[in-house]
Amino acid sequence: MLTRFAPSPTGELHLGHAYSAVLAHDAAHRAGGAFLLRIDDIDGARSREEHVAAAIADLDWLGLERDGAPVRQSQHLGDYAAALDHLRARDLVYPCFCTRADIVQSLAAPHGPAGPVYPGTCRHLGADERALRIAGEPHCWRLDMARAAALAGPLAWEEAGQGLRAADPAAHGDVVLARKDAPASYHLASTIDDAAMKVTEVIRGADLIASTDVHRLLQALLGLPTPAYRHHALVCGADGKRLAKRDAAATLATLREAGVDGHALAADLHAGRLPAGYSLRNP
Repeated sequence: MLTRFAPSPTGELHLGHAYSAVLAHDAAHRAGGAFLLRIDDIDGARSREEHVAAAIADLDWLGLERDGAPVRQSQHLGDYAAALDHLRARDLVYPCFCTRADIVQSLAAPHGPAGPVYPGTCRHLGADERALRIAGEPHCWRLDMARAAALAGPLAWEEAGQGLRAADPAAHGDVVLARKDAPASYHLASTIDDAAMKVTEVIRGADLIASTDVHRLLQALLGLPTPAYRHHALVCGADGKRLAKRDAAATLATLREAGVDGHALAADLHAGRLPAGYSLRNP
């Protein structure tokens, strides 16, 4: 078994991150496998090197041993570009010039698992107009979901404790695969990296279960293996809302500074025991 923990260095890790990391670490080591650390640092505007160092310090404090050096997404931009070129050559992606405001204001935009679904405004632009606008306008690249889903056919993945789960990528609409300000979206980068790292089981929060619909489709389109998945309950605060990086009281740095024993905390998290005021809930 090979698992991974993949934080984005855009803020300090909190109890929710620790819970996910502990589950991935313990699952791999129980099976005599490997636990890898990946730094998802392709968001150049928000990623900070000090958050990378802090994340490593947090994992050390928890006693979570990693196998091998950290993998950095920023060192694999060529892999994402090659995948996008492959999809572009098959006419499965198209440039989109719409702003977020354009999409929100569109009365035609239905809602999917992640919010408003792109209404396809740029999908039918002619080749000449696309070429002209690409040269002078900011744009992202979207997956033509209808074409992609039809090409891939019915898809499913193995969800721990549940067996096969049918994927429904069409519900997400024409998702972004490369943003205006980043060379790859979470969907594209994470799918490619998990395959390149030979991850056999992806262990992550239940808030990402819908994303697996899209990842399973990309695996089919790009000829990548499909790992097993385990989407765990989320750590929530006293208000019942899942933790976010802005929740300073729940950061691992805050707990460490307060004298909490990191190894004992990891053992508690493994057993599903959380500090007072926090709970595990499914979204």
